[in-house]
Amino acid sequence: MSMKEAIAKFVHDGDTAYLAGFTHLIPFAAGHEIIRQGKKDLTLARATPDIIYDQMIAAGCAKKIVFSYAGNPGVGSLRCFRRATEKGIPKPLEIEEYTHFDLSGRLFAGATNMPFLPVRTNLGSDLPANNPNLKVVVDPFTGHPTSVVPPLKPDVAVVHVQRCDAAGNAHIWGIVGEQKDAAFAAKKVILTAEEIVDEATIRSDPNRTLIPDFIVHAVVHEPWAAHPSYTQGYYDRDNEFYMAWDEITKEHESTMKYLQEWVFGVEDRAAYVEKLGREKLEKLRPKPMLSVPVNYGSV
Repeated sequence: MSMKEAIAKFVHDGDTAYLAGFTHLIPFAAGHEIIRQGKKDLTLARATPDIIYDQMIAAGCAKKIVFSYAGNPGVGSLRCFRRATEKGIPKPLEIEEYTHFDLSGRLFAGATNMPFLPVRTNLGSDLPANNPNLKVVVDPFTGHPTSVVPPLKPDVAVVHVQRCDAAGNAHIWGIVGEQKDAAFAAKKVILTAEEIVDEATIRSDPNRTLIPDFIVHAVVHEPWAAHPSYTQGYYDRDNEFYMAWDEITKEHESTMKYLQEWVFGVEDRAAYVEKLGREKLEKLRPKPMLSVPVNYGSV
């Protein structure tokens, strides 16, 4: 399935969407297609909104952000996020803030169908006073007050992986964030992959299969789908772009000029990659560093 088909079929106006990936494997290509298709009134959930949600906010796709830490990692603020929350540009934005443990706990509770998850990080902080979803219950074993968070079950999750087979059995390596829980918690899952490999390759290393095919609704072959974030073993993080984004987004108009050129102005990810140019692509390619094969044994 193409990215265009997957987004059209599984992302709807008003949905709660979770574009997974913690610094690593952020599904920018899916976010750009959501912008191109003009999806709106989305509740966007992520552990860190990162640049991709900044772009989607600027494009007017978001009604609400559910997040833990909002920033341009290593650079500073997410200016579009701030402009929308402080000035309503291009439209007002609701926010719902958690700690990282809260939000990953909400996904885990959603993935495992638990009614709530106890956490220790909220009591004594300012978060409960500003987020009515953070409740306090009495621990039935100790009698102590305990903070709990509700399950998060997104309408759709988008997860980028290094490789999967045609059915959607997916391998991920390097930094593994909340991808597995996001996929199991969501009602629909769009899987994007750098490579589509045969089933034998997936079966050769079963412990690396974090997402099984029976929870996947769409498989999209999309090389360089995570740029400007990175995909371990395929391409490095484009730190120059993360630095440039701070300057690009100083004004809403300059942000929209970027989106017109790099999102609306390209038909798909392949055109985006071609526009990046060979010199940039080669600069981001890492040197090989292979792990030692493991012996699973056989009979």
